[in-house]
Amino acid sequence: MSYTLITANRNYSSWSLRPWLLLKALGVAFKDRIEPFAKPVNYDAFRAFSPTGQVPVLIDGDTTVWDSLGIALYLADRHDGVWPADAAARAFAQSAVCEMHGGFSALRNDCTMNVGVRVRPGAMRPALLRDVARVRELFEQGLDRFGGPWLAGPAFTVLDAFFAPVAFRIRTYGLDVGRGQAWVDHVLAHPAMQDWERQALAETWREESHEAELAACGAILADYRQG
Repeated sequence: MSYTLITANRNYSSWSLRPWLLLKALGVAFKDRIEPFAKPVNYDAFRAFSPTGQVPVLIDGDTTVWDSLGIALYLADRHDGVWPADAAARAFAQSAVCEMHGGFSALRNDCTMNVGVRVRPGAMRPALLRDVARVRELFEQGLDRFGGPWLAGPAFTVLDAFFAPVAFRIRTYGLDVGRGQAWVDHVLAHPAMQDWERQALAETWREESHEAELAACGAILADYRQG
């Protein structure tokens, strides 16, 4: 196997972070290829390598795998440790990963990912408050039931990778996730997460629509990005 993972900007691309972090945490070698968001709509350019015109995309020889969940499932067929070994923890992880993949739209829209900034959010919509409460519930449930320090027990799994962008959002917007903050601190300290953050802070390019989304989320308190 010789993997190439195609991702986008470190500051912006939450979907890219998930398989990138999973591969790094599992120690699986891959070629890291970045295709930045150069404009508000990158569909035509990304169609050159992605069937959906989106990232992330994993290339394994003649096989192209798209979508972060599709990539996770593909890797799980080929590498140990993607899902928890314990049956109960695996069922929890599979449910929570699918929930993250298909839900939390208010959190995505109202708290856009931007690794290098800190924001004081404006008035939080009821839908956003519900999403944050659900994140807190999931984090506390996973830690309490499976003993931590990861969300499904002692080992990092795809569940942690899928919620890793939420950890950046929690820090950026100062969201309260109760005892789940212990996991947030733990995942932010992971060497691969710190590597992603270093790359994000070093990025000098900006994409206008992403920056406009950020400005709409609240008052920018600090910007640690270069440039």
